[in-house]
Amino acid sequence: MHIMDWLIVAIYFFGLVWIVKRSSGHMESTSDYFLAGRHASWFVVGASLFASNIGSEHIVGLAGNGASSGMAMAHWELHAWVMVLLAWVFVPFYYRSGVFTMPEFLERRFDSRTRWVLSIVSLLAYVFTKVSVTVYAGALVFMTLLPDTFGTPENAFWVGAITTVVLTGIYTVFGGLRAVLYTEVAQSVVLLLGSFFITWFGLSKLGGWGELQAAATDAKEQFAFWRPLVHDGLPWWKNGDFPWLGILIASPVIGIWYWCTDQYIVQRTLAAKDLKSARRGALFGGFLKVWPVMIFLVPGMIGWALHHKGIISIPLRVEGGIDGDRVFATMVAELLPVGLRGLVVAGLMSALMSSLASLFNSCATLFTVDIYEKLKPGQTEKHYVFVGRLATVCVVIAGLIWIPIMKGMAGGGIYKYLQGVQGYLAPPITAVFLLGLFWRRINANGAFWGLISGFVLGMAKLSIEAIVSAQGITDGPLADIAQFNFLYYSGVLFLISIILVISISMMTSAPDESKIKGITWAGLSGEDRIAIRESWDKWDILGTLIVLGLVIGMYLYFSFWLG
Repeated sequence: MHIMDWLIVAIYFFGLVWIVKRSSGHMESTSDYFLAGRHASWFVVGASLFASNIGSEHIVGLAGNGASSGMAMAHWELHAWVMVLLAWVFVPFYYRSGVFTMPEFLERRFDSRTRWVLSIVSLLAYVFTKVSVTVYAGALVFMTLLPDTFGTPENAFWVGAITTVVLTGIYTVFGGLRAVLYTEVAQSVVLLLGSFFITWFGLSKLGGWGELQAAATDAKEQFAFWRPLVHDGLPWWKNGDFPWLGILIASPVIGIWYWCTDQYIVQRTLAAKDLKSARRGALFGGFLKVWPVMIFLVPGMIGWALHHKGIISIPLRVEGGIDGDRVFATMVAELLPVGLRGLVVAGLMSALMSSLASLFNSCATLFTVDIYEKLKPGQTEKHYVFVGRLATVCVVIAGLIWIPIMKGMAGGGIYKYLQGVQGYLAPPITAVFLLGLFWRRINANGAFWGLISGFVLGMAKLSIEAIVSAQGITDGPLADIAQFNFLYYSGVLFLISIILVISISMMTSAPDESKIKGITWAGLSGEDRIAIRESWDKWDILGTLIVLGLVIGMYLYFSFWLG
């Protein structure tokens, strides 16, 4: 890092401080602190959705997967079509209900038990997956870019991790969601610019897009977009190479959970100034979501090709092969000129900080609205804002405590790890939300036991995997369960959850009309339907067609190129 690079990073940080100071203002109400006063425009909502999703684990992990397995993870990055579902199907219910959180919405539809279950599971999942993985990925970047600045690469890892977590926590504590939203607009711009330059300079060094196509075509089996059901002679259910059937089963389940029901994402749409802005924000976010394939996955493939040509040198894993999770940082260090290197580092820090800020604020909202307010009702708005800030501090501390455990993770593959964990969490939540919205007969008992059973089965699979890995077990029933592909298991969990929710609901009494009215499609009043219809026009239709057209175009292109 040259002095000019550090200067650009410093300017970036001063810009963040200015944005936080300008956007924070005087906040004493929960609506101001947790939902930015519900004044966000569609542009702010869309940019925030994108920046919240694209964390350092995306940049580092996707580039790593691009280098090691090509387009295998592209299906998750083409979930822009799911954001169209968010815009047209889910947002109208969420926004018009006036809720702050997704667990609160479940209580409106079912009962307080479902709210408690989703709140607690979401908080635990955020702290032990998203916080830890995001910080770990960001720290890897510091370790690669600044190996000697703080004495040793190990010191660089810890300085980078702790500094970014603490700084992000500070501006989230004082600024609330409004500060998070407006800093994310700036961070989205920096992030896109930085990633564009990595792709541009990488292709220039490689010799252009044609050279990448030739290199990837020669290694077509490694980089294939659609993978065979059987790989390396393993049974289909043990194939861990993203088989096409598993992708078709699990990807929509995980996508609907993440984009349409997860507090971390949906909270941005709830901050919109009206339903039209919420919908257009989701569509704009969908437009932005299409591009990570080109600016994060493709650079990983470029890095792989450059390494094999001897143009750059990517660190190797102990067990052999390149360390995919260090591809992006290596390309920054070896390809970019002075000045641009600082811009891309600022972009990486943008990704890390925007994801953490969104996560911290969502955790504070979940704890304050869904747990503390239920235990301590009737307090002042100012008191709840204070508790929200205190909850953010606690999440920051929990994230710091969890860093050593993530530091002990072996090697790379952090993005694949994250998708695997989410594949066990998503199915019961997706099942309950979809059935709850579209079938008025589903009741609280079915939803509660569907959630509980799905979570238990998902965590059981995860625990067995950890035990088998730690004990080195290779044969027997436990090994078979652990090796069952997470994509197929996600589908099995989804099916089990649906069966339980429906069967238990049908064996117990139908829900009261108060649990149906305005919360399900069948329960919409004439006034509701008119309000929803008046919230969209031809521009929303055009935006939808553009997003879907881009998704279909990329699917067709990569299917024909890489098979």
